[in-house]
Amino acid sequence: MMPYELFISLRYLRARRKQVFLSIITFISIAGIFLGVAALIIVIAVMNGFETDLRTKILGINSHVIVMDHTGAMRDPERILAEVARVPGVVAATPFIYSQAMLKSGSSVTGIVLRGLALEEGLKVINLGKIREGRIDYLREGARIPNLKPEQEGLPGILIGRELAKHLGVFLFDTLHVVSPAGVSTPMGMVPRMKPFLVVGIFESGFYEYDSSLAYLSLKTCQDFLNMGDLVTGVEIRVDDIYRADSIAKTIAGKLGYPYWSRHWMEMNKNLFSALRLEKRVMFIILSLIVLVAAFNIISALIMIVMEKNKDIAILKTMGATRRDIMKIFIFQGIIVGTLGTVLGCIAGLAVAFNLEALSRFVERLFGFKILPGDVYYLSELPSQVNFGDVGIIVGGTMLICFLATIYPSWRASRLDPAEALRYE
Repeated sequence: MMPYELFISLRYLRARRKQVFLSIITFISIAGIFLGVAALIIVIAVMNGFETDLRTKILGINSHVIVMDHTGAMRDPERILAEVARVPGVVAATPFIYSQAMLKSGSSVTGIVLRGLALEEGLKVINLGKIREGRIDYLREGARIPNLKPEQEGLPGILIGRELAKHLGVFLFDTLHVVSPAGVSTPMGMVPRMKPFLVVGIFESGFYEYDSSLAYLSLKTCQDFLNMGDLVTGVEIRVDDIYRADSIAKTIAGKLGYPYWSRHWMEMNKNLFSALRLEKRVMFIILSLIVLVAAFNIISALIMIVMEKNKDIAILKTMGATRRDIMKIFIFQGIIVGTLGTVLGCIAGLAVAFNLEALSRFVERLFGFKILPGDVYYLSELPSQVNFGDVGIIVGGTMLICFLATIYPSWRASRLDPAEALRYE
């Protein structure tokens, strides 16, 4: 059976002709809570999506842990690989080369990061994303590539990002030149080393910075081009749990000792992820103000209802209602308003958050503009990931604010003196 306090609260929420203004304030309170909850859920989902998508893309094309030598290039990568493989939590490891260079195609020149990739082990550690054209296997020395021009036969292969290919204006199986800053000595002095390469693949990681600046050679080709012999820059490592990468990196560094050192992905991207977490907290605080404004509307609406219902409260008290019963009536009324706004806001927020990418594509097609231009932002799509823990905090926090907003008006109603209220009736 419904408690009579709840029954009276529901009756007070129904508008009469004299209560139209109060009903409008109540509706505004529900709308304010609805907008606040929906906005919080959508924005926090977008922030979670950004963080997850960034982490996925960064950890796709980068390893979880890297090991390098303080003295420069690593001389004994095979021994390091054998030592690292015995560390618990390590899934795969591969040697790599990291260098800066320039790409030249016709009159177009741009600076790049040149990476040497061991094809067999390397693809177990990193993920280049989607190979839009060509094949990564064509990087192998002696790979058979069909339909090449005679002058292209025997050229070493290079794999470049999609944005880099656009910038240089090159296509699959075009020839370009790689220019190394480490020069070669000639009778005319030091001149940059330049060598032709064949574009055997174009990849797209979904991360503009990588797609516009990375180029891959096979490890042996890169060593030959940079005159490194059997040296490598370091060793890249993939671990079974990315959140244990810091402890695994410390274990590896302790096991190898000086002059080797290790870094994990959290250190290498600390500023980026710290900024994202800070922005998430700030957005939560800012959007919570919408809920607080709606809570003040609940307070004002309840105070006006208490003033209008003085006679009703006095009659209830003379019939035996206690102060606690009177408080319950108005607390129930505020909680009903808060629950309605929260439930509707939660439904709307989750509906938008789960379909945000489709909605963003629809808006882009409708108005003919790009919400996240890839050359401005880190990501080219608007990601969304709903964390039900965050949703629970938003719903719980909103209901708490709504409950606190009902306490003062309810307390004022419970302190009403029946004799004063009925004196002039």
